[in-house]
Amino acid sequence: MCPPSKTPEVTLFTPTTNTGFNIAGTDEPHFSRRKEILKKYPQIKELYGPDIRLLPSILAIVAAQLSLCVYATRIENWAHFVFLAYSVGGTLTHWLSLGNHELSHNLCFSTTLYNELLGIFANCGQGIPSCVTFKRYHMEHHYKQGQHVTDVDVPTDWEGRFFNNTALKILFVFLQPAFYGLRPIITYPKPVLPKEVLNFSAVIGFDLAMGYFFGYKAPLFNIIATLLGMGLHPVAGHFISEHYTFVEGQETYSYYGPLNMVTFNVGYHNEHHDFPKISGFRLPEVRKMAPEFYNNLHYYDSWPMVLYDYITRPDMSPYSRVKRFSKKQRAEQEKLAVAVSSDSDDSSKEGTPRNCSPPRSPVETKKDT
Repeated sequence: MCPPSKTPEVTLFTPTTNTGFNIAGTDEPHFSRRKEILKKYPQIKELYGPDIRLLPSILAIVAAQLSLCVYATRIENWAHFVFLAYSVGGTLTHWLSLGNHELSHNLCFSTTLYNELLGIFANCGQGIPSCVTFKRYHMEHHYKQGQHVTDVDVPTDWEGRFFNNTALKILFVFLQPAFYGLRPIITYPKPVLPKEVLNFSAVIGFDLAMGYFFGYKAPLFNIIATLLGMGLHPVAGHFISEHYTFVEGQETYSYYGPLNMVTFNVGYHNEHHDFPKISGFRLPEVRKMAPEFYNNLHYYDSWPMVLYDYITRPDMSPYSRVKRFSKKQRAEQEKLAVAVSSDSDDSSKEGTPRNCSPPRSPVETKKDT
């Protein structure tokens, strides 16, 4: 069932009402649910493993997108050029990005390298290198869902404070490709791997070759389509629907609608997090096998409506995410709290007035208000 849609009167400058993340004192929910489901339905393990159907799918989508890039070089009207890039190109390139999501879980070939090479090829159909770096961060999104710093899918505190009204939330959604691309390397940088250099060199080289043989409009169309398709676009609604807490007490949500046909079933997101070793092609079977574990959870049937609700509801913002801390992070917080308390006690005994605030915790722990 879908959560009730709230439709308060809003303006472009209606402020958001939450001022901090939802802090969880429990582990992420998927490990325990996976154990329960497998105990009752062990046959689900038969769905594990690569699905070669991903290979012809990606090859066909890349061929369609590159053909569209070449066709776009004939378009003289820039409005028509951008509209085609948004509508058709944005859908195709986003489809490829979710193909790379499947490949990051090694769900096409048994050999990791083959999945990575196919991911680089898919990136050529997007014009932007990303697949190798995405995989490095995405695995931690699964194993450490919502964990401070480590899960870079969670917005930063700055994003929550800055995008704090209706108009700015529209901008936030539009700029999703920038945040997904830059947030990891700014907040949680990792050493560059040779495979990332290969990914970058191959895709940029392909862009230059396209420009040389077909003119600059071909790679430009590809890149514009990718950026628009990841922003304020119907299929990009999954960025918001997957983990933003529209309903208190639930941190992952599924979508059961027609756009799953062009997203490798990424809408089956609870199922995916419960069973990341199962290909998107087979995820609907998980829900059919274990319906009692999913039908009682809130879900969506419209990604565009998710975007609309996110933008217009004052109680929704980049802060509408569950965040949790590792044992080490909690220990550091407790140690800092003890130090601050001790410093405060010493100051009180000395009778010396302090005209300063205690040092801030390195993490934001405020609850939504």
